[in-house]
This record gives sequence, structure tokens and C-alpha cells, in this order.
Amino acid sequence: MESFDGSMVGREHEQEVLSDFVRGAGSQALVLRGETGVGKSALLDHVARLAGDEDHKVIRAAGVEAESELPYAGLHQFLYPLLPSIDRLDEGQRGVFDVVFGRSGGTPPSVMTLGIAVLDLLSLAASEQPLLLVLDDGQWLDTSSTEVCGFVGRRLTGSSVRLTVGLRSDVPSGFDTAALPRLPVTTLTDEAAQRLLDLRHPGLAPKIRARVLAEAQGNPLALLELPPHVQRSALTADDEAALPGGYTGTPLPQRLQQVYGARIAALDGAVRGELLRGALDGGGAGTATGRGRHRMTGVDEAAARGLLDLDPLSGDFVFRHPLVRSTVVQMSTPNERRAAHLVLAGVHRDDLERHAVHLAAATVDPDEEVAAVLEAAADSATRRGGSRAAVAWLTRAAELSPGRDLRARRLEDAAFIASHAGLLDKARQLVHHDAVGGSAESPAAVIASAYVALYEDGDVRASHHQVHAAIETARDAGVSEPNDLLTRLVNLLLAISQYTGDAAAWQRTHELLGSLGDLVPPNSRIYEDAWGDVVQRGAGVRERVERAFAELRDHEPWDITRLGAAAYHVDMLGPYRPRFQRVVDREVETGAVSTGMTMLHHIMLDQMAAGEWDDAERTGQRNLEVTTSHGNALFAQHTRAYLGLVAALRGRGDDARELQAGVDAWARPRGVGFLTQIADAIGTTAALADGDYEAAYLHAIGITPPGTFAAYAHQAPRTLLDLVEAALHTGRTEQARRHAVAARDAGLPAVSPRLALVTEGALALTATDPGEAEGHFRRAEALPSAAGFPFELARIRLAHGIHLRHTHDRKAARVPLTAAAETFERLGTPPWTERALAELRATGTPTPSGATHLTELTWQERRIADLAAGGLTNKEIGARMHLSPRTVSSHLYRVFPKLGITSRAALRDALGRLPADQHV
Repeated sequence: MESFDGSMVGREHEQEVLSDFVRGAGSQALVLRGETGVGKSALLDHVARLAGDEDHKVIRAAGVEAESELPYAGLHQFLYPLLPSIDRLDEGQRGVFDVVFGRSGGTPPSVMTLGIAVLDLLSLAASEQPLLLVLDDGQWLDTSSTEVCGFVGRRLTGSSVRLTVGLRSDVPSGFDTAALPRLPVTTLTDEAAQRLLDLRHPGLAPKIRARVLAEAQGNPLALLELPPHVQRSALTADDEAALPGGYTGTPLPQRLQQVYGARIAALDGAVRGELLRGALDGGGAGTATGRGRHRMTGVDEAAARGLLDLDPLSGDFVFRHPLVRSTVVQMSTPNERRAAHLVLAGVHRDDLERHAVHLAAATVDPDEEVAAVLEAAADSATRRGGSRAAVAWLTRAAELSPGRDLRARRLEDAAFIASHAGLLDKARQLVHHDAVGGSAESPAAVIASAYVALYEDGDVRASHHQVHAAIETARDAGVSEPNDLLTRLVNLLLAISQYTGDAAAWQRTHELLGSLGDLVPPNSRIYEDAWGDVVQRGAGVRERVERAFAELRDHEPWDITRLGAAAYHVDMLGPYRPRFQRVVDREVETGAVSTGMTMLHHIMLDQMAAGEWDDAERTGQRNLEVTTSHGNALFAQHTRAYLGLVAALRGRGDDARELQAGVDAWARPRGVGFLTQIADAIGTTAALADGDYEAAYLHAIGITPPGTFAAYAHQAPRTLLDLVEAALHTGRTEQARRHAVAARDAGLPAVSPRLALVTEGALALTATDPGEAEGHFRRAEALPSAAGFPFELARIRLAHGIHLRHTHDRKAARVPLTAAAETFERLGTPPWTERALAELRATGTPTPSGATHLTELTWQERRIADLAAGGLTNKEIGARMHLSPRTVSSHLYRVFPKLGITSRAALRDALGRLPADQHV
């Protein structure tokens, strides 16, 4: 690919793109992607030289296959040369880097937090000298580093920092979806291939030259490396016959490995050993990480044979090409690799995770000391968002455990983490009785199989029975102290019970946990009360959740998830959303993926409550992609349910009902009551938006009868205002009042701020005395936390305005009605906006200038309105138009706010004022 004078052969287009890249004419990030040996590294060298000529500081890094599971291993290479600049950042950002560099034991930062800190660091360093970051073999970069580099690369526009990445096209990489500009690196044209070959190997015999060209197929590395190898072998008749149609022998990468293998085999044993240690440690990649990597010495013979080069910056030997490094490893024997890993374990004795990886690879027989180191590394990885690596390390720790009990415990831990990491097949494999040395009924096997049954198929009935029986067995066996396995069983039983939404299942759970006494941890008692029935058991839960979060320090991600679920049930997700987001950023790729899915639910629910409905839909769509890609059917349906709720809130009835039907059809036969209740809530919300109050009432009483709150129906208190409003609009005033009073008597205002708001609103709506109603309205709107629930507050203000208008205080009515209309407009819910504007116009106030323009009547709406204005009843209109009376009522309810009226009597005059193009 290069000539003797360093110029490029056949890469004119690539050189032009790279020149523009360095001089700022193009993007600030660029990915070079191509097959092995196609010349990516040479192009990266070229862009580094160009940047050096432009007085850029060049920092190089390389992905190392052996370190692809070590969190932030690759990012260290880029950051280490910038350590002096880190001290100039503010204290918060320095703290982020202290965690990443292992200088403190704080909570690992999210991708966004770390990415922003890296951007600030790069900007600070580039203020003195422009920077070029060069990454080779990016496909081997660990996932955490890849995410941060992608985040940074997408945000470098306008800065004096540039990032270029080389990727092999045959190996999947996180950079494939990083949305960075690409420069495909293809093989050379026939003319360029011949020119390069003749420049680097002039005077080849015609037959040799033809064979090299045929084998190389335009691959520059092959053109440079094959000629000496081919010259040493004679062409056979078969070879000759194959040449006209192209070479059909060994695949090119293997052919090149044969070339390098012949040179490696000719080396002295001590030199091969030194190369092996360098290859296994990622040394010889041409980067300086400051992490005490093994430095290859005494390898001049390898350099003479074209296997190594000298790094001009560090003066260290580096592998000439990544294929040399992989060939060195492949040619070594198992004993040679173990000996090399043992040396490297000593090199990295101060780096827990690297030390553990090399120590494990060097060990054959059971060794508790090594197993303990691996277990500690797995614990570190779990807390750093590396649950997938933790599963592998715990599995290896189990293999090296000298005792049956230790082996079983570590496999149990691995299976538990695998379940949360979305590795359901791996969890099943780990708890197989041959693996754990026990039976399919062991607690670990029960946990893993129950998680699989729950996540993959929503099997709450069988999994509840299975986990319940396992806890009974542990209790009857005389367990006297809390332990991790029992706690996991208890928390899993509570999660399954929550999804059942079934009073009988919950009663069995309470009785069993009651028999365990102090064996159940305090946090599990919080889950028991919050996840079950907050109406009956929610008193004081809010304060307990706050204390538990305050005491939460360096816990596993699933601890935060469970407390987050408790926070949802008492409407206090908001303060913890940043923590949830950090967990999502850390876990959703290589960590506890199932935990990340639940955290996305928490974030979405808080966005819904706060009125951030656009963001909520984006979060839901992201979670739907994650859940479906990991085969988690339960969480996928759970996500669809929340997306259905958002669609219903926004008045997109068709979308909402389609999602509702799908969720209900999946969940109801399986007995997943948690989701069937949300499906009914979707139906209630969509019908309210449509003004179809009869349908809304029927959906609402499917959750709970009026005047009571069905036990363990988590949507019962959440749909309080919906049931009351639907009952009032369908003439069921007694049921509406009874339900509002039941909420007050059940103490709902003490459970959560949202329930306090809607209880006051329900009491206001159903009060028969105008003064009493006014008092409840004012108390509701004055609640300090009311603004945190804008949709509910706007509905209450709308009702308050209607109440004031009906009590002949039209001027006072304008204040709550204006506030309601503005909130509905901001939330993006046209049906509710039109309703509020219609009421506002009825007070004599024109539509606010910023409000939504009312939608024109459809043909069907206009026809129904004309018939109604002519005096026909809903039943008569339905008979004439082949519609049900309820559908006619629903259409009329949508027509009234569009026309700016509130009664049937005003229809004729309103229709007469329509523009000519609105008449039928």
C-alpha cells in the first residue's frame, strides 16, 4: 500500500478524505472499516502523520481482544496521556475520573456523565494544542469504552479535537451503531495492486507474480507479505490451473497466518515466549497506558524477521500487524499460554480485574485463592456495569473451587446475575443439576428457572408455586439466619406476586413471609408493603423508601431497581430519576440488562407523571427495542402497556386501543393481573379522552367496584379520578360520591402526594354543597406537590372552572380554565385542550392566542350534529346512521368543544356560524 518514499498507492480518495478530516473541512469523527490487511492501520498512520504536520498532539490507542470484557480498559489508553490536565478540572469531574482510573471506590459514572467529563477534558487539553485521537482495532475495545467514545465522537463538532477509528469488517462492534461518519476501506484495484507489488517486490518471475496477485485479491498486506513465501514453494499444475479464475485455495487471513507462522516457528523459544507474553497482555499495540504492561525485550530477531517494529514515541517493540499478535497466540501450546499468564498475573498484581483474568488462565487445578480473586473481580465488575463479565468470572471461580459447597454457591451467584443480565439461556445452563452438583429443585435452580419462566412467558402461576415451595423448604430445614439465597427467593416471590395482582397469591405470600420473621430483610418488607396493596399497607412506606435510598451506597443494581418500584407505588420517582438513568446507562449494554429494562420503566413512569410525554414515548420505544431484542416477553408487554397509556392520555384512541388489546390478549390468559389492570386503565383513559363516559365507567369498574378499592389492584387508587368522573357523566352520582368518600376514609392522601391531589379533586367533584366543593378545589390546587402532577391538576382545574361557571361566577372561572387549557396544550392532548377551551369560551373569553386551533368537523360529526340540531335523539340518530346510541353520544361530545359550545341547545346557532366549506 505504501511505496519506498512513504507515499500511498491506490489510496488517492482516502488521502483526500483524511486530509479534509485533519484540516477541518469534514466531520470531527471518522470510522475506517475494512477487512483484515486491507490497509486501515496504514491509513491511521497516515492521518497521524498529517495531524503531526499540522501541529496536533496525537494520542493512539488499540483494542485488545484479551481485554474486551474489562470495563474502561480502552478508555484508559486515551486518558492516561491527559492525566496532567485532569487536575485542572473541577472537583466533580475529577471525582468521575478518579472512579474510572480506580483511584476511588465511588459509584461508576453513567455514559453521559463520563462522556461529558471526557469532552471537557479533551476541550481543556485542546485549548493548548489540537488533538487527534487514533484508535486501531476498535472492534476489540470494551463496551464501556466504546459507548463513551461513541458519545464523545458524536459531539465533537466545532471543537479542535478529532477522533478516528479503525474497525475490522468481519467482527461486530459497538461502533457499528455509534452513528459516526464512515470511510469504507476496500481492496485495491487490479492496476493499483500490480503497481504496489512491483514497487515493493520488483523483478518477480511472471508465474510467481501472477500467483501472488491471485492470492492477494487486492489486499495490500498480502501483496507485501506473500512474495517471499510463494517464492519458496514451487507452483504445481493445480496451482497453475487455478490462476486464471482467481485463487481458490486457503482463505486469505489463514494464508497470511501461515506466512507469519513460518517466521515465528523459526524463532528461538525464549523469543517466542516473550512475544506470547506481549500478545496476551495487549502489549506491542503501539500505545502507552501507564498500567505497567509487559514490555517485550530481547526480541531483535523477531524484528529482523518482519514481525515487530519500533514505536518511534516509546521506543518499545510493537507488533507489525494485529494478525501477527493473533498468530503468536494460536501457535502457542496450552502450557506455554498458562506460563505466560502466570507472569502477567504478577505484572498486574495491583489491578484486581486484570490480575484475576491472568491468574485464572494460568490455573488448571482447583485453587481457592485464585477462585476468591475471581469472585472479588466479579463483584467489582457487577458494580461497574459489567455483569456479563461477572458471570464468566464467577463461572470460572466455581470451576476452580476446591469444595462442592463453594462451587455451588458461586454457580448460584453466576446464575442469579445471568438472569438479571438477560442471559436466560446461560442461567438455565448454570443451574442444571449436572452443573451445580445438586438437583433441579435446588434454590439456585428454582431462582433461575423462575426468572426464565417469568421473563420469557409471563408464567406467574407456576413460578409463584415453585418459589413459594422453595422458601417453605428452606424454612422447614431450620434456616436460622438471613442469607443471600433466601433473600433472593423472597424478593423473587414478591416480584411474581406483584405481577399476579391476585389477592389469593398475595395472601399466601404474606403468610409465608410472616412465618419467616426476622429472616426477611427490612428492604424486602418495604417491597412487601409497597408492591402489594398500598391502600391497606401503604401508610409510612414513603418515609421508609426515603430512608432506604438514603442508606443505599455501594449496592448491586437490582437493589436500586426494587426500591424504585416501591417509589413508584407511592409516587416519589422524581427525586431518584438521575440515579435510575445512571443505572440504565451503566447496565443496559453489558450489565444487568433486565435491571436496566425496569429502570427504563421507572424513568418512563416519572416522565408520564411530570407531563414529559414526548420523552416518555421515546423512553418507551427504546425500552421496547431492548426488551424484544433480549426475548423478555413480560417486559416487552409491560412497555407496550405504558405506551398505550401515553397514547390514551394524548387522545390517540386508535393507537391506545390497539396496544390495549395486544397487552390484554397476552396477559389475561396467563393471569398477569398487573398488566390486565393497566389494559383496563388504557381503556378508561382513552374513553375519557373520547368523551365516551359509559365505556370509561365500564373499564374503570373492571379494575375496582365503586365505593371500595379492590385488594391488590394497583391501578385502583391510580384511577380514582377516572372512575368518579365517568360515574358523574353517566348519572351515577351516588356511586361517584361513595368512591370519593371511600378514598378519603381509606387514608389515601397520606399514602402519596398524587393520591392526596386526586382525593381532594374527587371530593370536590362529588360534593353537593357548592361551598364544600369550592373548599376541596382550593385545597387540591394549593397542595405543594400538585404541580408535580400537571395532568391531574389540569383536570381538577377544568372541573373547578366548570363548577364556578355553573355557580354564576364566570369571571372567577376563567382563571382555572385558562390554566387548564394552557397545561393541556403544553402536554399535547388535543381532546382535553378543546374541552377546556370550549368551557373558557362559554365564560365569554376568546381562545388564548397560543392555543390549538380547533379541528374541523369530520363528515360524520357534521351529519350527527345536524341531526341532533334538528331534534333527533341519540337513539334515532343511531338508527338512521347505523351507529349505536353510545357512539353517537361520543361523537357529539367531541363536536361540542370543536364548536365552542357546552349544550345540545346551542347546536343550531353554532352550526349556522360555520364557514361555507364546513356545510354539508
